[in-house]
Amino acid sequence: MTERRDGVDAAAAAPGRGPRRWSAARLPRGLHPGAWWLWALGLATAASHTTNPLLLALLVAVAALTVLRRRTDAPWALAFRMYLVLGAVIITMRVVFRIVFGGGQGEHLLVSLPEIPLPEWAAGIRLFGPVAVEQVLGGFYDGLRLATMLVCLGAANALANPKRLLKAVPGALYAVGTAVVVALSVAPQLVESVLRVRRARRLRGATGRGMRALRGIALPVLADALDRSLALAAAMDSRGYGRTAAVPAGQRAATGALVLGGLVGVCAGTYGLLDSTGSGYLGLPMLLTGLVVAVAGMLLAGRRVRRSRYRPDRWRSAELLVAGCGIAAAALTMLAGSVTPELLYPPVSPLTWPEVTPLMLLAVAAAAGPAWLAPPPPGSPSTRPPTAGTPVSAVAAPTRTGDPATSVPGGHP
Repeated sequence: MTERRDGVDAAAAAPGRGPRRWSAARLPRGLHPGAWWLWALGLATAASHTTNPLLLALLVAVAALTVLRRRTDAPWALAFRMYLVLGAVIITMRVVFRIVFGGGQGEHLLVSLPEIPLPEWAAGIRLFGPVAVEQVLGGFYDGLRLATMLVCLGAANALANPKRLLKAVPGALYAVGTAVVVALSVAPQLVESVLRVRRARRLRGATGRGMRALRGIALPVLADALDRSLALAAAMDSRGYGRTAAVPAGQRAATGALVLGGLVGVCAGTYGLLDSTGSGYLGLPMLLTGLVVAVAGMLLAGRRVRRSRYRPDRWRSAELLVAGCGIAAAALTMLAGSVTPELLYPPVSPLTWPEVTPLMLLAVAAAAGPAWLAPPPPGSPSTRPPTAGTPVSAVAAPTRTGDPATSVPGGHP
């Protein structure tokens, strides 16, 4: 048997006994979840600044390509298809709403439906009636933009490890971060439970469909969700989640006053920036003062939380490249909007064919960078180096991705 190190077989890494050694930058490892979220937020920002269907379709394709190339076999990676289906539902609903609540504003009549008369107090609202191509196309553009933003965030959920994301949460927000991570893990866990129950039903020869099959799937899924919740609660309790240090009453009062005062200052400063008729001191000075006070209060509150870190995540060059690709995609899309705004928002009246500019294509190319720049995750087919005379399965068996390095308050994992 040969020794394995860093995901590379020792026999394959030895000189003269197989392919050359892989580059250290391409060794399989899990990327920092914050980098994936910054990349996805950059893509969502780019999608929010356009209704061009060609650009939006390219962004969806880029997100799907990145998920296919860099996703793992973890439960949350299986939820990306659900976001695609939900995006299609959003587009359909937007088009249906345009048809139901009047779509006759346009020159190209698509179909004429019987109009339902409404009372006088509902003036301005029309049910059905003539449906024009322009209004249906406008609904499709709006729905596609919202669906693209949802798919981009779904890509972050499929690529980022929510458990590792807890380690980047400040101590003052650790309890809130734990609740958010548990909430984000609900949908992927339900998808995994449904797939497991359906697989078990097929193995038992169950072929029912419709409501009978739904009843046979829903009850085991709910029971499995209850079992997972109890196991999670027991695991969190045994690891000390929710344990806080003894803090004097005066320090707790000072911490609460700082946090609340800082948040009030942030709200007042934001209002001052938006209201040009207000006093000058209510704008940027109040906003900066509120931020400083709120951060000070959070740092003081973080001392109450005792937690240890096992192998903390660090930002390396790959994380910076992935996050930079998302920021570059958003910046290039905004730049394209300042140069040719009519192409980012193609008009539907008169009907025009949407076009893309070199800046838009450059934004899409930047968004697609993580599909190749990010290191391959452990357990993916690209992380299995071939060895002469050795089956692929013997070289690197797939492993479950889920870094055991999670933030643990008060104790060891």
